[in-house]
Amino acid sequence: AGENDEKLRVGLLAPFSGEYKNLGESLLLSTQLALDEINDENIIIIPRDSGTNDKNKLNSAIKEIINNGAKIIIGPMTSSSFDELKKYNDTIFISLSNKEPRISNNVISIGISLESQLVAIEQFLINQKKKKTLIIYPKNEYEKFIDEKIKLLKLKNFKVFKYNPDPRILTGEIEKLTNYNQRKKKLETRKKILKKQDDEQSKRELKILDRLYTLGSVDFDSIVIIDFGNNLKSVLASLVFADVDDKSVIFTTVNQWFDENIFRQNSVKNLYFPSVDMKQFKKYNEKYFKMFSTKPDEITILSYDAIGLIYYVWNKNNGINSINDFFIKEKIKGKIGTFEFRNNRVSQKLKMYKAENNSFKEY
Repeated sequence: AGENDEKLRVGLLAPFSGEYKNLGESLLLSTQLALDEINDENIIIIPRDSGTNDKNKLNSAIKEIINNGAKIIIGPMTSSSFDELKKYNDTIFISLSNKEPRISNNVISIGISLESQLVAIEQFLINQKKKKTLIIYPKNEYEKFIDEKIKLLKLKNFKVFKYNPDPRILTGEIEKLTNYNQRKKKLETRKKILKKQDDEQSKRELKILDRLYTLGSVDFDSIVIIDFGNNLKSVLASLVFADVDDKSVIFTTVNQWFDENIFRQNSVKNLYFPSVDMKQFKKYNEKYFKMFSTKPDEITILSYDAIGLIYYVWNKNNGINSINDFFIKEKIKGKIGTFEFRNNRVSQKLKMYKAENNSFKEY
């Protein structure tokens, strides 16, 4: 019993079966990488299959982990299971979910929250002295969730626009949003006037206008697009089609995990986004590949940091007795960057990056 008390037992809830089996295996390997670097034989990982949206399997896995002596568990992956965790009030769960950064009951979520991302974008736009921000996002199941997070912003002057994710409808909505037709007519009207003039200044201006598609600026100087993948590409393409110039308007979006697909079919040359520390992210990927000869899922860096966080708290307090042990005053530096616990919430200090010329650059 005395020997058991000296061990740090950590449960790992991951989908080791079903459609997300590969993710579960990647999470397990990331914890192995963390253990290898910490190099302390007193840490024991107890992995169990949590399944996918399977309450019975989830509860069975939690009970097995607890019966094996663990008081702290990494997982579950999503917030949809949080209600099930309340009945295990003597167990602490470090979830990788990014939906809710609030520390609730016995659950701490360390995912890259939308709140932390919006705070980073907000500060970036303030530093750039932007005064008219347009925040756009699709009409889908996350719409109300995004609504609530936007209310927390401190930007003085911003507008919200929700678009239809159907590309056939999206282009028309963006045209109206940017007054595309009016700006196009303004250009044609000005060119007709200049064609009637015979002076050199008018001829020079006409040559310049011949290279343009519209005339006049849009009613915003920065834009925040909360979307991903092909939907994000469709929005960017529609904005370019509507002749929104990324030299006069700052384009920002949310965390893209340095996905190089963002370079393809993207006409916006200057796109900014908040994210985890790129250098540490690359180092993690390189170490993971060197050790296991395969690439990790992006989210697994969170489980890696979770092991480091738990080990830090365990060492600092000579054990972990309750969730209160995680209310740490100082900032914690992990692979994802710096995060802290304050006002009963978890927040990450994210860096801003720029997608430019087929590469990512820290801004």
